[in-house]
Amino acid sequence: MSAVLERIAAVVGVGGLVTAESDMAPYSVDWRKRYFGRPLAVVRPVSTREVAEVVKICAETRTAIVPQGGNTGLQGGGITDSSGTQIVLCTSRMNRVRAIDPLNNTITVEAGCVLAEVQRAAEAAGRLFPLSLGAEGSATIGGNLSTNAGGTGVLRYGNTRDLALGLEVVLADGQVWTGLRGLRKDNTGYDLKQIFIGAEGTLGVITAAVMKLYPLPAARLTGIAAVGSPEDAVRLLEIAQRQCGDSLTGFEMFSDFCVSLVAKHFPATQVPFRTRRPQYVLMEISDPRSEESARSEIESVLAEAMDAGVARDAVVAQSLAQVEAMWALRENITEAQALEGQNLKHDVSVPVSRIAEFIAATDTEIARLHPEARMVTFGHLGDGNLHYNIAGPQAVPTEEFMRDAAGLTRIVHDSVARFNGSISAEHGLGQAKREEIRRYKSALELDLMRKVKDAFDPLGIMNPGKVV
Repeated sequence: MSAVLERIAAVVGVGGLVTAESDMAPYSVDWRKRYFGRPLAVVRPVSTREVAEVVKICAETRTAIVPQGGNTGLQGGGITDSSGTQIVLCTSRMNRVRAIDPLNNTITVEAGCVLAEVQRAAEAAGRLFPLSLGAEGSATIGGNLSTNAGGTGVLRYGNTRDLALGLEVVLADGQVWTGLRGLRKDNTGYDLKQIFIGAEGTLGVITAAVMKLYPLPAARLTGIAAVGSPEDAVRLLEIAQRQCGDSLTGFEMFSDFCVSLVAKHFPATQVPFRTRRPQYVLMEISDPRSEESARSEIESVLAEAMDAGVARDAVVAQSLAQVEAMWALRENITEAQALEGQNLKHDVSVPVSRIAEFIAATDTEIARLHPEARMVTFGHLGDGNLHYNIAGPQAVPTEEFMRDAAGLTRIVHDSVARFNGSISAEHGLGQAKREEIRRYKSALELDLMRKVKDAFDPLGIMNPGKVV
Protein backbone atom coordinates (compact mmCIF):
# COMPACT_ATOMS: atom_id res chain seq x y z
CA MET A 1 0.00 0.00 0.00
CA SER A 2 1.30 3.44 -0.94
CA ALA A 3 2.10 6.04 1.69
CA VAL A 4 -0.89 8.19 0.70
CA LEU A 5 -3.28 5.25 1.05
CA GLU A 6 -1.80 4.34 4.41
CA ARG A 7 -2.53 7.87 5.61
CA ILE A 8 -6.09 7.73 4.22
CA ALA A 9 -6.67 4.30 5.81
CA ALA A 10 -5.70 5.76 9.18
CA VAL A 11 -8.56 8.26 8.75
CA VAL A 12 -11.39 6.11 7.32
CA GLY A 13 -10.47 2.70 8.71
CA VAL A 14 -10.37 -0.66 6.97
CA GLY A 15 -14.05 -0.52 6.00
CA GLY A 16 -13.63 2.88 4.42
CA LEU A 17 -10.89 2.00 1.94
CA VAL A 18 -11.36 -0.24 -1.09
CA THR A 19 -8.28 -1.19 -3.10
CA ALA A 20 -8.97 -4.62 -4.61
CA GLU A 21 -9.66 -4.26 -8.33
CA SER A 22 -12.71 -6.54 -8.22
CA ASP A 23 -14.19 -4.59 -5.30
CA MET A 24 -13.58 -1.25 -7.06
CA ALA A 25 -15.31 -2.43 -10.26
CA PRO A 26 -18.78 -1.02 -9.41
CA TYR A 27 -17.23 2.41 -8.83
CA SER A 28 -15.11 2.30 -11.98
CA VAL A 29 -17.75 2.28 -14.72
CA ASP A 30 -20.67 4.61 -15.32
CA TRP A 31 -24.33 3.55 -15.42
CA ARG A 32 -24.44 3.45 -19.22
CA LYS A 33 -21.12 1.54 -19.38
CA ARG A 34 -19.56 4.14 -21.64
CA TYR A 35 -16.78 5.35 -19.35
CA PHE A 36 -14.29 3.08 -17.62
CA GLY A 37 -11.80 4.30 -15.03
CA ARG A 38 -8.97 2.77 -13.04
CA PRO A 39 -8.94 4.28 -9.54
CA LEU A 40 -6.02 4.15 -7.17
CA ALA A 41 -8.59 3.40 -4.48
CA VAL A 42 -12.20 4.00 -3.46
CA VAL A 43 -12.50 5.98 -0.23
CA ARG A 44 -15.77 5.72 1.71
CA PRO A 45 -15.85 8.19 4.62
CA VAL A 46 -18.64 8.23 7.20
CA SER A 47 -18.44 11.86 8.31
CA THR A 48 -17.62 15.36 7.17
CA ARG A 49 -14.56 15.26 9.43
CA GLU A 50 -13.25 12.20 7.59
CA VAL A 51 -13.89 13.83 4.22
CA ALA A 52 -11.97 16.91 5.33
CA GLU A 53 -9.00 14.85 6.55
CA VAL A 54 -8.90 12.84 3.32
CA VAL A 55 -9.03 15.99 1.19
CA LYS A 56 -6.19 17.53 3.22
CA ILE A 57 -4.03 14.47 2.57
CA CYS A 58 -4.87 14.60 -1.14
CA ALA A 59 -4.03 18.31 -1.31
CA GLU A 60 -0.67 17.74 0.37
CA THR A 61 0.18 14.86 -1.99
CA ARG A 62 -1.42 16.33 -5.13
CA THR A 63 -3.72 13.29 -5.39
CA ALA A 64 -6.78 13.88 -7.58
CA ILE A 65 -10.24 13.30 -6.09
CA VAL A 66 -13.33 12.19 -8.03
CA PRO A 67 -16.46 12.59 -5.85
CA GLN A 68 -19.15 9.98 -6.44
CA GLY A 69 -22.63 9.46 -5.03
CA GLY A 70 -24.92 6.72 -6.34
CA ASN A 71 -23.01 6.52 -9.65
CA THR A 72 -26.16 7.11 -11.67
CA GLY A 73 -24.73 9.97 -13.75
CA LEU A 74 -24.95 9.83 -17.54
CA GLN A 75 -21.95 11.96 -18.57
CA GLY A 76 -19.04 10.17 -16.90
CA GLY A 77 -18.68 12.88 -14.27
CA GLY A 78 -18.12 10.45 -11.39
CA ILE A 79 -15.58 8.18 -13.10
CA THR A 80 -11.81 8.47 -12.76
CA ASP A 81 -9.38 8.44 -15.66
CA SER A 82 -7.32 5.32 -16.48
CA SER A 83 -4.07 6.48 -14.87
CA GLY A 84 -4.52 4.60 -11.60
CA THR A 85 -3.56 7.75 -9.69
CA GLN A 86 -6.98 9.23 -8.81
CA ILE A 87 -9.19 8.24 -5.89
CA VAL A 88 -12.96 7.90 -5.94
CA LEU A 89 -14.44 9.59 -2.88
CA CYS A 90 -17.80 7.89 -2.43
CA THR A 91 -20.26 9.50 -0.03
CA SER A 92 -22.67 6.54 0.21
CA ARG A 93 -21.89 5.86 3.89
CA MET A 94 -22.79 9.45 4.80
CA ASN A 95 -26.51 8.80 4.69
CA ARG A 96 -28.08 10.29 7.81
CA VAL A 97 -31.11 12.55 7.93
CA ARG A 98 -29.76 15.08 10.39
CA ALA A 99 -32.93 17.05 11.04
CA ILE A 100 -36.47 17.71 9.84
CA ASP A 101 -38.20 20.99 10.64
CA PRO A 102 -41.83 20.68 9.48
CA LEU A 103 -42.75 24.23 10.50
CA ASN A 104 -39.82 25.66 8.55
CA ASN A 105 -40.47 23.13 5.77
CA THR A 106 -36.84 21.97 5.67
CA ILE A 107 -34.91 18.72 5.88
CA THR A 108 -31.18 18.52 6.56
CA VAL A 109 -29.54 15.46 5.01
CA GLU A 110 -26.07 14.12 4.35
CA ALA A 111 -24.81 13.86 0.80
CA GLY A 112 -25.06 10.06 0.64
CA CYS A 113 -28.79 9.95 1.42
CA VAL A 114 -30.61 8.19 -1.40
CA LEU A 115 -33.26 10.40 -2.95
CA ALA A 116 -36.11 7.94 -2.34
CA GLU A 117 -35.16 7.77 1.36
CA VAL A 118 -35.32 11.55 1.61
CA GLN A 119 -38.78 11.46 0.02
CA ARG A 120 -39.91 8.86 2.55
CA ALA A 121 -38.46 10.74 5.51
CA ALA A 122 -40.29 13.87 4.41
CA GLU A 123 -43.55 12.00 3.94
CA ALA A 124 -43.25 10.48 7.42
CA ALA A 125 -43.13 14.04 8.74
CA GLY A 126 -46.22 15.00 6.73
CA ARG A 127 -44.25 16.84 4.08
CA LEU A 128 -43.34 16.50 0.41
CA PHE A 129 -39.81 16.51 -0.99
CA PRO A 130 -40.67 17.05 -4.66
CA LEU A 131 -37.47 16.08 -6.48
CA SER A 132 -38.32 12.95 -8.47
CA LEU A 133 -36.45 11.15 -11.24
CA GLY A 134 -36.00 7.69 -12.69
CA ALA A 135 -32.89 6.85 -10.65
CA GLU A 136 -34.34 7.99 -7.31
CA GLY A 137 -33.88 4.52 -5.81
CA SER A 138 -30.08 4.82 -6.04
CA ALA A 139 -29.21 8.46 -6.83
CA THR A 140 -27.98 10.47 -3.84
CA ILE A 141 -28.68 14.03 -2.76
CA GLY A 142 -25.02 14.93 -3.13
CA GLY A 143 -25.05 13.75 -6.72
CA ASN A 144 -28.35 15.51 -7.38
CA LEU A 145 -26.88 18.76 -6.12
CA SER A 146 -23.58 18.32 -7.94
CA THR A 147 -25.35 17.86 -11.28
CA ASN A 148 -28.32 20.14 -10.50
CA ALA A 149 -30.65 17.28 -11.35
CA GLY A 150 -34.03 18.03 -12.90
CA GLY A 151 -36.67 15.32 -13.13
CA THR A 152 -40.43 15.36 -13.45
CA GLY A 153 -41.32 18.10 -10.95
CA VAL A 154 -39.26 20.99 -12.36
CA LEU A 155 -42.34 22.68 -13.85
CA ARG A 156 -43.71 23.38 -10.35
CA TYR A 157 -40.75 23.09 -7.99
CA GLY A 158 -37.65 23.86 -10.07
CA ASN A 159 -34.34 22.05 -10.42
CA THR A 160 -32.35 20.79 -7.45
CA ARG A 161 -30.68 24.20 -7.00
CA ASP A 162 -34.14 25.71 -6.48
CA LEU A 163 -34.76 23.28 -3.62
CA ALA A 164 -31.49 23.93 -1.77
CA LEU A 165 -31.34 26.46 1.05
CA GLY A 166 -27.94 25.67 2.51
CA LEU A 167 -24.88 23.47 2.03
CA GLU A 168 -21.97 22.02 3.92
CA VAL A 169 -18.93 21.68 1.66
CA VAL A 170 -15.38 20.43 2.10
CA LEU A 171 -13.17 22.74 0.07
CA ALA A 172 -10.19 21.67 -2.02
CA ASP A 173 -7.74 22.39 0.81
CA GLY A 174 -9.74 20.43 3.40
CA GLN A 175 -11.44 23.38 5.06
CA VAL A 176 -15.14 22.94 5.81
CA TRP A 177 -17.61 25.65 4.82
CA THR A 178 -20.73 25.26 6.97
CA GLY A 179 -23.61 27.04 5.30
CA LEU A 180 -26.47 24.88 6.60
CA ARG A 181 -28.95 27.69 7.06
CA GLY A 182 -32.61 27.01 6.38
CA LEU A 183 -33.39 30.55 5.29
CA ARG A 184 -35.47 31.72 2.34
CA LYS A 185 -34.00 35.21 2.71
CA ASP A 186 -30.31 35.85 3.31
CA ASN A 187 -29.12 38.93 1.45
CA THR A 188 -25.60 39.10 2.87
CA GLY A 189 -23.40 38.95 -0.19
CA TYR A 190 -22.56 36.23 -2.70
CA ASP A 191 -24.81 33.16 -2.61
CA LEU A 192 -21.93 30.71 -2.24
CA LYS A 193 -24.02 27.57 -2.28
CA GLN A 194 -24.96 28.18 -5.90
CA ILE A 195 -21.27 28.02 -6.87
CA PHE A 196 -21.10 24.36 -5.81
CA ILE A 197 -24.52 23.27 -7.13
CA GLY A 198 -24.10 22.00 -10.67
CA ALA A 199 -20.28 22.11 -10.43
CA GLU A 200 -20.05 18.28 -10.58
CA GLY A 201 -17.52 18.07 -7.75
CA THR A 202 -14.94 20.22 -9.51
CA LEU A 203 -14.87 22.88 -6.78
CA GLY A 204 -15.37 20.91 -3.56
CA VAL A 205 -17.19 17.98 -1.97
CA ILE A 206 -20.79 18.60 -0.86
CA THR A 207 -21.27 16.69 2.39
CA ALA A 208 -24.71 17.87 3.59
CA ALA A 209 -27.58 20.12 2.58
CA VAL A 210 -30.70 21.85 3.85
CA MET A 211 -33.48 21.20 1.35
CA LYS A 212 -36.95 22.68 1.00
CA LEU A 213 -40.07 20.72 1.87
CA TYR A 214 -43.69 21.40 0.96
CA PRO A 215 -47.05 20.41 2.42
CA LEU A 216 -48.28 17.06 1.18
CA PRO A 217 -50.97 17.56 -1.45
CA ALA A 218 -54.41 16.28 -0.56
CA ALA A 219 -54.62 14.56 -3.92
CA ARG A 220 -52.48 13.81 -6.96
CA LEU A 221 -54.19 12.84 -10.19
CA THR A 222 -52.66 11.73 -13.47
CA GLY A 223 -54.07 11.78 -16.97
CA ILE A 224 -52.83 11.07 -20.49
CA ALA A 225 -53.93 12.96 -23.57
CA ALA A 226 -53.33 11.83 -27.14
CA VAL A 227 -52.41 14.74 -29.42
CA GLY A 228 -51.62 15.14 -33.08
CA SER A 229 -48.30 16.95 -32.90
CA PRO A 230 -45.77 18.67 -30.61
CA GLU A 231 -47.56 21.94 -31.50
CA ASP A 232 -50.74 20.55 -29.98
CA ALA A 233 -48.82 19.41 -26.92
CA VAL A 234 -47.56 22.97 -26.36
CA ARG A 235 -51.10 24.31 -26.81
CA LEU A 236 -52.32 21.80 -24.21
CA LEU A 237 -49.60 23.03 -21.84
CA GLU A 238 -50.87 26.60 -22.22
CA ILE A 239 -54.42 25.49 -21.39
CA ALA A 240 -53.26 23.50 -18.36
CA GLN A 241 -51.12 26.32 -16.97
CA ARG A 242 -53.88 28.87 -17.44
CA GLN A 243 -56.46 26.71 -15.68
CA CYS A 244 -54.34 25.06 -12.99
CA GLY A 245 -51.45 27.37 -12.14
CA ASP A 246 -49.21 25.79 -9.53
CA SER A 247 -51.46 22.73 -9.27
CA LEU A 248 -49.88 21.52 -12.52
CA THR A 249 -46.86 19.60 -11.22
CA GLY A 250 -45.99 17.36 -14.16
CA PHE A 251 -46.25 17.67 -17.91
CA GLU A 252 -44.41 15.04 -19.96
CA MET A 253 -44.49 14.50 -23.72
CA PHE A 254 -43.51 11.33 -25.60
CA SER A 255 -43.96 10.10 -29.14
CA ASP A 256 -45.87 7.07 -30.38
CA PHE A 257 -42.55 5.41 -31.27
CA CYS A 258 -41.58 5.70 -27.60
CA VAL A 259 -44.82 3.91 -26.70
CA SER A 260 -44.06 1.22 -29.31
CA LEU A 261 -40.64 0.58 -27.75
CA VAL A 262 -42.07 0.29 -24.25
CA ALA A 263 -44.83 -2.05 -25.41
CA LYS A 264 -42.28 -4.19 -27.28
CA HIS A 265 -39.83 -4.61 -24.42
CA PHE A 266 -42.32 -4.51 -21.53
CA PRO A 267 -45.21 -6.66 -22.82
CA ALA A 268 -47.28 -6.11 -19.67
CA THR A 269 -47.51 -2.40 -20.46
CA GLN A 270 -51.04 -1.06 -20.73
CA VAL A 271 -51.42 1.36 -23.65
CA PRO A 272 -54.48 3.46 -22.75
CA PHE A 273 -55.76 4.15 -26.29
CA ARG A 274 -56.97 1.78 -28.99
CA THR A 275 -56.27 4.33 -31.71
CA ARG A 276 -52.62 5.38 -31.69
CA ARG A 277 -51.69 9.04 -32.11
CA PRO A 278 -48.39 10.75 -33.02
CA GLN A 279 -47.77 12.21 -29.55
CA TYR A 280 -48.91 11.80 -25.97
CA VAL A 281 -48.90 14.07 -22.95
CA LEU A 282 -48.88 12.83 -19.36
CA MET A 283 -50.18 15.40 -16.88
CA GLU A 284 -50.08 15.41 -13.11
CA ILE A 285 -52.26 17.67 -10.94
CA SER A 286 -51.45 18.08 -7.23
CA ASP A 287 -54.28 19.73 -5.35
CA PRO A 288 -54.05 21.01 -1.75
CA ARG A 289 -57.78 20.65 -1.17
CA SER A 290 -59.30 17.32 -2.22
CA GLU A 291 -59.40 14.60 -4.83
CA GLU A 292 -62.68 16.02 -6.08
CA SER A 293 -61.01 19.38 -6.68
CA ALA A 294 -58.08 17.77 -8.47
CA ARG A 295 -60.36 15.68 -10.66
CA SER A 296 -62.43 18.72 -11.55
CA GLU A 297 -59.27 20.59 -12.59
CA ILE A 298 -57.80 17.88 -14.80
CA GLU A 299 -61.15 17.04 -16.39
CA SER A 300 -61.76 20.72 -17.14
CA VAL A 301 -58.34 21.02 -18.83
CA LEU A 302 -58.90 17.93 -20.95
CA ALA A 303 -62.44 18.96 -21.86
CA GLU A 304 -61.26 22.35 -23.15
CA ALA A 305 -58.44 20.65 -25.05
CA MET A 306 -60.87 18.21 -26.66
CA ASP A 307 -63.32 20.98 -27.59
CA ALA A 308 -60.50 23.02 -29.14
CA GLY A 309 -59.25 20.06 -31.18
CA VAL A 310 -55.95 20.08 -29.30
CA ALA A 311 -56.46 16.64 -27.76
CA ARG A 312 -57.79 13.73 -29.81
CA ASP A 313 -58.43 11.44 -26.86
CA ALA A 314 -57.82 11.49 -23.11
CA VAL A 315 -58.07 9.32 -20.03
CA VAL A 316 -57.77 10.12 -16.31
CA ALA A 317 -56.45 7.52 -13.86
CA GLN A 318 -59.15 6.11 -11.60
CA SER A 319 -56.88 4.20 -9.22
CA LEU A 320 -53.34 4.06 -7.90
CA ALA A 321 -52.66 1.09 -10.18
CA GLN A 322 -53.67 3.17 -13.20
CA VAL A 323 -51.47 6.06 -12.03
CA GLU A 324 -48.50 3.70 -11.78
CA ALA A 325 -49.27 2.22 -15.19
CA MET A 326 -49.37 5.67 -16.79
CA TRP A 327 -46.08 6.73 -15.25
CA ALA A 328 -44.52 3.37 -16.19
CA LEU A 329 -45.37 4.14 -19.80
CA ARG A 330 -43.22 7.28 -19.55
CA GLU A 331 -40.49 6.08 -17.18
CA ASN A 332 -39.74 2.84 -19.04
CA ILE A 333 -38.80 4.64 -22.25
CA THR A 334 -35.11 4.90 -21.38
CA GLU A 335 -34.82 1.23 -20.44
CA ALA A 336 -36.79 0.14 -23.50
CA GLN A 337 -34.49 2.16 -25.72
CA ALA A 338 -31.46 0.51 -24.12
CA LEU A 339 -32.97 -2.92 -24.75
CA GLU A 340 -33.60 -1.98 -28.38
CA GLY A 341 -29.88 -1.44 -28.90
CA GLN A 342 -27.18 1.20 -29.06
CA ASN A 343 -28.45 4.71 -29.69
CA LEU A 344 -27.51 8.36 -29.50
CA LYS A 345 -28.79 10.32 -26.51
CA HIS A 346 -29.11 14.09 -26.35
CA ASP A 347 -30.30 15.91 -23.23
CA VAL A 348 -31.21 19.36 -24.53
CA SER A 349 -33.41 22.32 -23.70
CA VAL A 350 -34.97 25.03 -25.84
CA PRO A 351 -37.62 27.66 -25.07
CA VAL A 352 -40.98 25.92 -24.63
CA SER A 353 -42.51 28.13 -27.32
CA ARG A 354 -40.04 26.78 -29.90
CA ILE A 355 -39.99 23.07 -29.02
CA ALA A 356 -42.25 22.03 -31.89
CA GLU A 357 -40.23 24.07 -34.37
CA PHE A 358 -36.98 22.62 -33.03
CA ILE A 359 -38.21 19.03 -33.37
CA ALA A 360 -39.43 19.58 -36.94
CA ALA A 361 -36.25 21.34 -38.07
CA THR A 362 -33.86 18.87 -36.45
CA ASP A 363 -35.79 15.80 -37.60
CA THR A 364 -35.51 17.10 -41.16
CA GLU A 365 -31.74 17.52 -40.88
CA ILE A 366 -31.27 14.08 -39.34
CA ALA A 367 -33.34 12.53 -42.14
CA ARG A 368 -30.98 13.93 -44.75
CA LEU A 369 -28.15 11.84 -43.30
CA HIS A 370 -30.20 8.80 -42.23
CA PRO A 371 -33.67 8.82 -43.84
CA GLU A 372 -34.79 5.77 -41.86
CA ALA A 373 -33.47 6.90 -38.47
CA ARG A 374 -35.93 6.30 -35.66
CA MET A 375 -36.48 9.34 -33.45
CA VAL A 376 -37.02 8.62 -29.76
CA THR A 377 -38.20 12.03 -28.60
CA PHE A 378 -39.58 12.52 -25.09
CA GLY A 379 -39.08 14.71 -22.08
CA HIS A 380 -40.24 17.31 -19.63
CA LEU A 381 -42.16 19.56 -22.00
CA GLY A 382 -43.28 21.90 -19.23
CA ASP A 383 -39.72 23.14 -18.65
CA GLY A 384 -38.43 22.82 -22.21
CA ASN A 385 -36.24 19.75 -21.60
CA LEU A 386 -36.18 17.15 -24.38
CA HIS A 387 -34.41 13.83 -24.52
CA TYR A 388 -33.86 13.97 -28.25
CA ASN A 389 -32.55 10.48 -28.95
CA ILE A 390 -31.81 8.70 -32.21
CA ALA A 391 -32.04 4.97 -32.85
CA GLY A 392 -30.45 3.70 -36.04
CA PRO A 393 -32.47 2.39 -38.98
CA GLN A 394 -33.36 -1.26 -38.52
CA ALA A 395 -31.81 -2.14 -41.88
CA VAL A 396 -28.47 -0.49 -41.05
CA PRO A 397 -25.94 -2.35 -38.85
CA THR A 398 -25.42 -0.62 -35.51
CA GLU A 399 -21.67 -0.28 -36.09
CA GLU A 400 -22.27 1.52 -39.39
CA PHE A 401 -24.84 3.86 -37.87
CA MET A 402 -22.63 4.70 -34.89
CA ARG A 403 -19.82 5.74 -37.21
CA ASP A 404 -21.98 8.77 -37.93
CA ALA A 405 -22.44 9.54 -34.22
CA ALA A 406 -20.25 12.64 -34.18
CA GLY A 407 -21.93 14.10 -37.25
CA LEU A 408 -25.42 13.41 -35.92
CA THR A 409 -24.57 14.94 -32.56
CA ARG A 410 -23.19 18.01 -34.31
CA ILE A 411 -26.48 18.38 -36.19
CA VAL A 412 -28.49 18.20 -32.96
CA HIS A 413 -26.26 20.54 -30.97
CA ASP A 414 -25.96 23.10 -33.75
CA SER A 415 -29.74 23.08 -34.04
CA VAL A 416 -30.05 23.60 -30.28
CA ALA A 417 -27.72 26.59 -30.54
CA ARG A 418 -29.79 28.11 -33.37
CA PHE A 419 -32.85 27.89 -31.15
CA ASN A 420 -30.96 29.57 -28.27
CA GLY A 421 -31.00 26.41 -26.19
CA SER A 422 -28.60 24.31 -24.12
CA ILE A 423 -26.83 21.07 -25.07
CA SER A 424 -27.18 19.84 -21.47
CA ALA A 425 -30.49 20.45 -19.75
CA GLU A 426 -30.22 18.27 -16.65
CA HIS A 427 -27.43 15.68 -17.00
CA GLY A 428 -24.45 18.01 -16.75
CA LEU A 429 -21.23 18.05 -18.78
CA GLY A 430 -19.00 15.55 -17.01
CA GLN A 431 -16.33 14.30 -19.37
CA ALA A 432 -18.81 13.57 -22.16
CA LYS A 433 -19.44 17.20 -23.13
CA ARG A 434 -16.41 18.93 -21.68
CA GLU A 435 -14.89 19.55 -25.10
CA GLU A 436 -18.21 19.91 -26.91
CA ILE A 437 -19.32 22.84 -24.76
CA ARG A 438 -16.44 24.92 -26.11
CA ARG A 439 -18.32 25.24 -29.40
CA TYR A 440 -21.35 26.77 -27.74
CA LYS A 441 -20.15 28.93 -24.85
CA SER A 442 -18.45 32.22 -25.52
CA ALA A 443 -14.76 32.67 -24.80
CA LEU A 444 -15.72 35.03 -21.99
CA GLU A 445 -18.01 32.47 -20.33
CA LEU A 446 -15.34 29.79 -20.50
CA ASP A 447 -12.72 32.17 -19.12
CA LEU A 448 -14.97 33.10 -16.19
CA MET A 449 -15.60 29.40 -15.46
CA ARG A 450 -11.85 28.69 -15.46
CA LYS A 451 -11.25 31.59 -13.09
CA VAL A 452 -13.83 30.19 -10.67
CA LYS A 453 -12.19 26.77 -10.91
CA ASP A 454 -8.72 28.23 -10.28
CA ALA A 455 -9.97 30.25 -7.30
CA PHE A 456 -11.59 27.30 -5.53
CA ASP A 457 -9.19 24.56 -6.66
CA PRO A 458 -5.79 26.10 -7.42
CA LEU A 459 -4.06 22.70 -7.32
CA GLY A 460 -6.52 21.20 -9.80
CA ILE A 461 -7.20 18.09 -7.71
CA MET A 462 -11.02 18.24 -7.65
CA ASN A 463 -12.49 16.01 -10.34
CA PRO A 464 -9.97 16.99 -13.03
CA GLY A 465 -10.93 16.59 -16.67
CA LYS A 466 -14.60 17.35 -16.03
CA VAL A 467 -16.72 20.42 -16.90
CA VAL A 468 -13.82 22.84 -17.62
